[in-house]
Amino acid sequence: MKISHFQYFLLFTSTFALVGLLTPVMRRIAIKRKIFDAPNSAHKTHKEPVPYLGGVAIIIGVLFISYGTAIYKKFDSHNFSLMTWVLIPALVLGLIGLWDDLRKLSPAPRFIVQTIAGGFTAWVLISDNTVGNPTGSRIADAIITIVWIVGICNSINFFDNLDGGAAGTVAISSLALFVLGFDGKQYMIAALSAVTAGATIGFLLWNKSPARIYMGDAGALFLGVLIATLTIRLKPTAETEWTSMATPVLLLAVPILDTSVAVINRVRRGVSPFQGGHDHLSHRLIRGGLTRKTAALTLWATSALFGLIAILIPLTSKEVEQVIVGGGFLIWIVLFIKFIQSKDS
Repeated sequence: MKISHFQYFLLFTSTFALVGLLTPVMRRIAIKRKIFDAPNSAHKTHKEPVPYLGGVAIIIGVLFISYGTAIYKKFDSHNFSLMTWVLIPALVLGLIGLWDDLRKLSPAPRFIVQTIAGGFTAWVLISDNTVGNPTGSRIADAIITIVWIVGICNSINFFDNLDGGAAGTVAISSLALFVLGFDGKQYMIAALSAVTAGATIGFLLWNKSPARIYMGDAGALFLGVLIATLTIRLKPTAETEWTSMATPVLLLAVPILDTSVAVINRVRRGVSPFQGGHDHLSHRLIRGGLTRKTAALTLWATSALFGLIAILIPLTSKEVEQVIVGGGFLIWIVLFIKFIQSKDS
């Protein structure tokens, strides 16, 4: 299923426009229904209540454009199923996230559903032989897939703690993933990445600092499963196996860094990793003197750097790509040490 450059552009712009128009509608509904993220917990940094339901606009936009395109282009059963097995687990987690936004769930139900979604995705990928970098062992592939889905899903959810932070970072990762998918002739990956980028940038119009609406757990969990599934389905055209396996990690290096720093610090302090706190990268950057807007720009720029490294991997020789990936991981380690040593609060 090959798509022209112009059709990719249409996918991006139509999703951008739809989500950009839907988001203020969801904002009005949230205000009318009094669905707010109130600054009533110690880990909240905003001063006034901010409406939720931005994630609903993202979900509707992605699903409507994706399935509308599938119907218009008359996808065959294989491509339709390929798209559906990516979107349905994301939708299920998005609905769980919406329930959490409205009713507040404990971490356990979310974790259980995330694990089920990861298991389902692993089964689909292994059965269809479309795991990005198979180890040769179905059990190992399944475990890696489940851990990746659950881990990235929670990373994006944890990372959504700054105006525009998560939306902008997912947008940048999606754009890099689009380039890799298109270059590798994985047209479904490229198409869904273009849609995801359009949705997140359309939402970003309303979520950038100062945010007028939040995506909530509905958007964070939906995007988490979606981007995790797309990255693990990608088959990089790298020269070596380890650089291929590094590609998804590089694409999501900043959310992974954020979660690693926050979780390790919480464990060291003897508190639950799921307990909120002011120990994320954004909080540390702001305590270091940056404004909220500049902190978001810094995180986006860092995501773009890692995304560029991932894009360069298939464009270079075997020796050069290993140097590039090694340099990328060295940058990650330096940032990890810098952030882990900064003040928690």
